[in-house]
Amino acid sequence: ILERSGLIKGQEYKTQVSVLNDEGSRLQPDVIIYLPDNKHVIIDSKVSLNAYSEYISATDETEKSRLIKLHIDSIKAHIRNLSDKNYIAAAEITSPEFVLMFVPIESSFSIAIRTDIELFNHAWDRKVVIVCPSTLLATLRTISSIWKQERQTRNALEIAEQGGKLYDKFCGLINDLIDVGNKMKTAESSYQEAMKK
Repeated sequence: ILERSGLIKGQEYKTQVSVLNDEGSRLQPDVIIYLPDNKHVIIDSKVSLNAYSEYISATDETEKSRLIKLHIDSIKAHIRNLSDKNYIAAAEITSPEFVLMFVPIESSFSIAIRTDIELFNHAWDRKVVIVCPSTLLATLRTISSIWKQERQTRNALEIAEQGGKLYDKFCGLINDLIDVGNKMKTAESSYQEAMKK
């Protein structure tokens, strides 16, 4: 998903980077997305889907209900865990006020949201945004577009700066040529006066 989004690995995102939080503990987010102006977006993808896998295999409705509740409880526990890590306060990260929690299986995300309609709000209150493959790809493509525009802006500024320097050189050259022309006229005049004598 990261590669398909158009982001450049090592420049616009890195995986498994170690950072320290404000208490000195080491944190290792799965992905750090770098934004212009030294901003970052954190993505965590360590969501347990064991209960969901069992839910898919279950045939008894009572068991399915129990397993879907366990699945939602697992997601909520991971939300709390992410919130407690407090990536936002890490010294090396200038992050927006949220962490993206990636749920890799779209259907597990979908059933969790349908079953617990407050799950998004529960996550948002803890500064976590739940994303699935399609919403993550859309988010990353938006970030890729921001980088593209940033590069275009930087290139335009570089072109303007180089164009300004080129203009200054031309102005200097023209002034030097005018000076040479004036000196040639003075030399021609002196030559004519000498020839008259």
